[in-house]
Amino acid sequence: MEIHDTIEKLGNQLIQHGKLNNRIYLIKFSWEDFPESLSALEKLAEKNRYTKIFAKVPASAVVPFLQNDYSIEAYIPRYYSGQEDCLLVSRFFDKTRELKPVDELSAFYELATSVRKSRKLKYKHPLKYLIRILNNKDADQITGIYKQVFQTYPFPIFDKEYILKNMDDHSVVYFGIFDNQKLVGISSAELDLTNQNAEMTDFATLPEYRGQNIAFKLLITMENEMKIINIKTLYTIARLKAPGMNKTFLKAGYKFSGTLINNTNISGEIESMNVYYKHLL
Repeated sequence: MEIHDTIEKLGNQLIQHGKLNNRIYLIKFSWEDFPESLSALEKLAEKNRYTKIFAKVPASAVVPFLQNDYSIEAYIPRYYSGQEDCLLVSRFFDKTRELKPVDELSAFYELATSVRKSRKLKYKHPLKYLIRILNNKDADQITGIYKQVFQTYPFPIFDKEYILKNMDDHSVVYFGIFDNQKLVGISSAELDLTNQNAEMTDFATLPEYRGQNIAFKLLITMENEMKIINIKTLYTIARLKAPGMNKTFLKAGYKFSGTLINNTNISGEIESMNVYYKHLL
């Protein structure tokens, strides 16, 4: 049976929490009941013995978090409607989870340095590949690819009903790249239309199609679609130890803004994640 964390409201705030990631993730901050709402997060963490709280918060709200033992791990400038910055803050309840993966960070910095010295990728769309927005009829193929690529994932992307719900409420736009009629790579844009930002996420490519810049091709197509719907800021949270995805975002002109230490259960274990952003408008 697939295990995944719960997404629900805590007071007026939207959170994800559970034992899979062993953390609380404050997805959508609310000014209502703030800063008193911080104690509700702490009580939930203590009750379930979670080892981390991770939150996306407006810069204007960060001081009470810092006063309650949170630290800033990353940031996304102009996240809120192209104006206010978002700070990604964390509080650890376990010293071992707080330990930085020194070797992985060193390898990433070497990679980032080499990418900066190289030329950016130029987008060339091979005629044999079709890229389009996916729909309800593609849901089985979407979950099929995710099951092949990831052992575990922080959100229930292996669940067809979860994919369909995201499509139906227009909160997520899924993109696919096809070799003839075969879906070989996918990605998604998680939309926050109110704040005019989108998370570029859920990239997966079938093993036999890797090395062909599939993710890069999807990313450029996604960016063009985001411009059409007036999205101002793009961001992603990418696996620190996945050189391919880090290269993709660096070569597409995204700016690295920090690392979330031991943050996300993906591909079978808790991993650290890199944050990138890019402004369209």
